[in-house]
Amino acid sequence: MGHRKGELEYITSSDEETVGFGQELGKLLGEGDLVALTGELGSGKTWFSKGIALGLGVDRGIVVTSPSFALVNEYQGRHVFYHMDLYRLEGPGDLITSGLEEYLHMGGVVVIEWADRLPDIIPEWGLEVKFKILDERRRHLTFHGHHPRTLEILKALGKTQHTAP
Repeated sequence: MGHRKGELEYITSSDEETVGFGQELGKLLGEGDLVALTGELGSGKTWFSKGIALGLGVDRGIVVTSPSFALVNEYQGRHVFYHMDLYRLEGPGDLITSGLEEYLHMGGVVVIEWADRLPDIIPEWGLEVKFKILDERRRHLTFHGHHPRTLEILKALGKTQHTAP
């Protein structure tokens, strides 16, 4: 695990571990928090989002899927969980016409997959998580943020049992 102020790095070795790590993060998230996920197709963003949902107390029986066509899925947990996917958006105009931007200010917890499609919409308090495929099973996750709330989340996350040597 790398550890610099405002940045954490982890390697997960299975989809289940990626879900578990997302769950740890989900337990730490509160009203108004935003997580921006980036990484190539198949790198674990949706598995991680499933974990966040579990950590937020979304019912285990509810299947959390990537909202590629709906653009946003809404789930009820400790806080409302807005799960967005910007993969199909062409540019900022699409965001405005889709009305997605208003979700950033509705409270609840927002998770955005493919956030790099529209980086300008990520607020300063957003926690960025970059996914990189190392091999068939392993993923390298880099968490980054500089806002006081984000630093608080990173500090707490660094203390979870998923900390790697």
